[in-house]
Amino acid sequence: MARQVKLPQADRTVETYALSGTPTDRPATRPTFSRIAYAAAHVVSDPWADATPWNSPVIDWDATMAFRHHLWSLGFRIAEAMDTSQRGMGLDWAGAQELIRRSLAEARTVAGADLACGAGTDQLDKRDARTLDDVISAYEEQLGFIEKHGGRAIMMASRALAHVAQSRDDYRKVYGRILGQAKDKVVLHWLGDMFDPELRGYWGGERFEDTLETVLSIIADHKDKVEGIKISLLDQAYEVELRHRLPQDVICFTGDDFNYAALIEGDGTRHSHALLGIFDAVAPQASKALSALASNDLATFRSTIEPTVPLSRKIFEAPTQYYKAGVVFLAWLNGHQSHFTMPAGMQSARGALHYADIFRLADQANVLDKPNLAVERMAALMTQYGFA
Repeated sequence: MARQVKLPQADRTVETYALSGTPTDRPATRPTFSRIAYAAAHVVSDPWADATPWNSPVIDWDATMAFRHHLWSLGFRIAEAMDTSQRGMGLDWAGAQELIRRSLAEARTVAGADLACGAGTDQLDKRDARTLDDVISAYEEQLGFIEKHGGRAIMMASRALAHVAQSRDDYRKVYGRILGQAKDKVVLHWLGDMFDPELRGYWGGERFEDTLETVLSIIADHKDKVEGIKISLLDQAYEVELRHRLPQDVICFTGDDFNYAALIEGDGTRHSHALLGIFDAVAPQASKALSALASNDLATFRSTIEPTVPLSRKIFEAPTQYYKAGVVFLAWLNGHQSHFTMPAGMQSARGALHYADIFRLADQANVLDKPNLAVERMAALMTQYGFA
């Protein structure tokens, strides 16, 4: 089969694009890294049962768990039930509970498998959140569920808290209450409003300098309960400043899907670990790069991971909250699922030109693991859009 496909271009012409990439070899055994690396994993819809995807999406649990085995085999920890799995954008708290329960049980069957689970407040509509105690109760419910099933928590940013909080002290109160009762150390989650516009003003301020002081004060007051913090502001300078000011035993996890290569490598003094949605889409390449970094092979690290950065920047371009579509698109092209449908019909959040650009960049970054299948599926999708 010819490895070429017709793709639309921004000038309203159609090109015949020929693939040039080479699939990345899989490791013979589960690799080890010198960085902690969480991949935030997506969920797979069940197209046979997903009759009302906007309101009651149905998950294909076998395919969803199989994808987690794929990530574990490549050396990753999994950040479960996060925004990559469409928390608050198709996957509700009831679905998240089932996902958490199943993933924790599945992890126990895999030697070396590890994961942490998102604890948020998405069962509480922001319109129903009237007091800080409402938010605290919602966090307590989710943290309690995760701990009951033997999991560790990532404390996700809360739309409800952003809605009701009046000051930085309100954030200190809520986070203090939850961290104070957590059984294990927790990872905090600093998600910028480019990922979720409803989080604008989170931590009680508009300026990074002010919000940073709030975050650092919460960590200082509860550092015995904080494993680390994931920062997703898509600004390398902000992350470097946070990383420089964290207590020595608190980990900085990059969530910067624009600048992760440089942040993971570090500046010779400090580096970031990773909790990234893009690792869902480029897992084999990130695994190879992190393995090379662990062996101090910087040339291989850079040559493998740096080509994935333009791809990631395209997937996470504004409106950034729709990045999930690009992640699942690549999972479909690479054969991890048999269809390109998503909870809440999120595949429609991006258009043909966006998917065509992702296809080109994925090829150039060696991310298309099964080139013939990718061409076949891309051709079918482009035909749907009218680019036969």
